Amino acid sequence: MSNTVIKIEDVSKQYRLGQVGTGSLSHDVNRLWYKVRGKEDPYLKIGEANDRTTAGNSEYVWALRNVSFNVQHGEVVGIIGRNGAGKSTLLKVLSRTTKPTTGSISIKGRVASLLEVGTGFHPELSGRENIFLNGAILGMTRHEIKRKFDEIVDFAGVERYIDTPVKRYSSGMYVRLAFGVAAHLEPEILVVDEVLAVGDAEFQRKALGKMNDVSKQQGRTILFVSHNMAAMKQLCTRGVLMQHGQVVADGSMSEVAEQYLIQGVTKSNESSWMADEAPGNDKISIRRVHACAVGRQPSDPVKTSDDIEVLIEFENKQPGVDLDVTWNIFDMDMIHVCHIGTLVGNGEKIDKGMYRVSFIIPKNLLNNKRYTFNVIFGADQKHLVYHHEGILSVDVEDGLHRQGNSFHRYPGAIHPKVEWTRARIGESSV
Repeated sequence: MSNTVIKIEDVSKQYRLGQVGTGSLSHDVNRLWYKVRGKEDPYLKIGEANDRTTAGNSEYVWALRNVSFNVQHGEVVGIIGRNGAGKSTLLKVLSRTTKPTTGSISIKGRVASLLEVGTGFHPELSGRENIFLNGAILGMTRHEIKRKFDEIVDFAGVERYIDTPVKRYSSGMYVRLAFGVAAHLEPEILVVDEVLAVGDAEFQRKALGKMNDVSKQQGRTILFVSHNMAAMKQLCTRGVLMQHGQVVADGSMSEVAEQYLIQGVTKSNESSWMADEAPGNDKISIRRVHACAVGRQPSDPVKTSDDIEVLIEFENKQPGVDLDVTWNIFDMDMIHVCHIGTLVGNGEKIDKGMYRVSFIIPKNLLNNKRYTFNVIFGADQKHLVYHHEGILSVDVEDGLHRQGNSFHRYPGAIHPKVEWTRARIGESSV
């Protein structure tokens, strides 16, 4: 007997921009006419990839295009990709809240979905009533729901408000109860979108722990969408990377996550641009950036034992502005390592012209891994002027050696060299 519980075959989903359904009676009639004659829908031949960053020429977009993969029983699959990649649309198709335009999906077992805050909840009903309603939708008997009821309420931490209509819940309370229901009422397949990010830190830890328990101890299948790569690597055994509505990678979670994290990141520790091609806008034009070991060439390797200069040269196109530059540094697990900023004019307004701003990351602070840099320009310390993600990346190599052999890769976002003191205290017993 096959161990496959989800089979996705050549699934596509088309939308018409700015419209509900096909958007016009003429399009509906045209589709029906082609269908009656046994011909293919004429609108399936048009449309563009769903790239949110570019303007298109067609009023149709493909949120999903020719997606195919299988999920085995007990797998925990992380579906990742940038905003607009098609992740949520795929989960909605899997949850049968929307139909695919083409292709087919086969699912074995009961599916519980948590796609957005309040999915499946009736706002006028109390928390208690919604637990029983959701359980019934999942095919549970009243006895089964009652057996799990106290556990759900305790997990959600909403006992005081369990008989209050959920329309009066905060978004955090809503998602706590919704996840508690979805995870505790024993579905064979659990589908969870980024909605967990709504909860506080304590709830996120509980939710991840519960999903870990559901998958490893109870052997249930989970499809999980999140931008938290550390959580994905901890929880998921497999990763699926989506881009513009298509699957571009499918493999181990760590390998797929690394491929995702380098998307759109400049794979260089130095870049320069001419004025007509420089990144920026009508206020800022970036001409040069680098993250290099002090006293060495940009092509030389950067080691943990090196001081690292991070530099940016740019043209300010605004007269009389109090401009600030901020760098955000991330490691490849998207852990925010640090936030560093300065006022370009040191508190004074600056005029139009070319400027250079740099700082030094001290040696023996960063770990031996890849780091990416986002740069933000602001005005008057409250207005965003320009933001560029992944403008730099730098691979930091291990600078510590013993007997000619480099140490292993260390865990953690940083690996500082510290000064130790050692002393023996007390008297030895006789």
